[in-house]
Amino acid sequence: MTPLAKPIRIMLVETQQIVLWALEKLIEVAKPRMEVVAKASSGAEAVLLASQTQPDIVLLDMCVDDGKGADVVASIVSGKCTRVIIYTAERDLDTVDRAILNGARGLVLKEQSTDTLLSAISRVHAGQVWLNHEITSRIFTEFVRPAGRAPVDSAAALIASLTPKELSIMRTFAKYPDYQISKISGKLFISQHTMRNHLTSIFAKLDVTNRCGMCGFIKRNGHVLQIVLVSLASISEELTNSLCNVI
Repeated sequence: MTPLAKPIRIMLVETQQIVLWALEKLIEVAKPRMEVVAKASSGAEAVLLASQTQPDIVLLDMCVDDGKGADVVASIVSGKCTRVIIYTAERDLDTVDRAILNGARGLVLKEQSTDTLLSAISRVHAGQVWLNHEITSRIFTEFVRPAGRAPVDSAAALIASLTPKELSIMRTFAKYPDYQISKISGKLFISQHTMRNHLTSIFAKLDVTNRCGMCGFIKRNGHVLQIVLVSLASISEELTNSLCNVI
């Protein structure tokens, strides 16, 4: 860690005291890269402490509040920069999916190694998602389910209506929010006229009126957009590998 780097501030939310103690000791070993700033054993306590301490990462046990950890996620991430990683033995697919769609950026199973957990914390803190291929594929399938079956989330439904090119444009605007359209167009190797046509389509699909509205949508729903992009990348990789095998 460089002298100017700040440690990753972590809050632990765990119902079992022995597991909470073990997690705290693990983070202590990772100093000075990481530090524990708060601990909680219930959803209400977690939401309160997250608001007071503003941690970078919340490591959340899905079993809090009698298995309602997925609902706690939404309260913690609402309007804040805090990112949530689910740390659990829970394998119920609906519960896991709901937690991710509520804003969790990662999932680590309790059976996985301590190195995996520390890597997940570092990656999520850096702005990435820590989800396996099975989860991203399943949620992406949920986004693009056939007409007549309601998606699990309204933001997911809007994002699912975008084309891969439009998703790429949104990702680029999110990465370079201060860039002019001409500069974004250059990065994507398309004309400004084509860019404006894409933006008109994106605005209509997201039900916003301008670039500010689009950027606000991205800020509120960036985790959903990132899951879709990760899923598309996985699908593209699989398709490439399949074609290579055929060739």
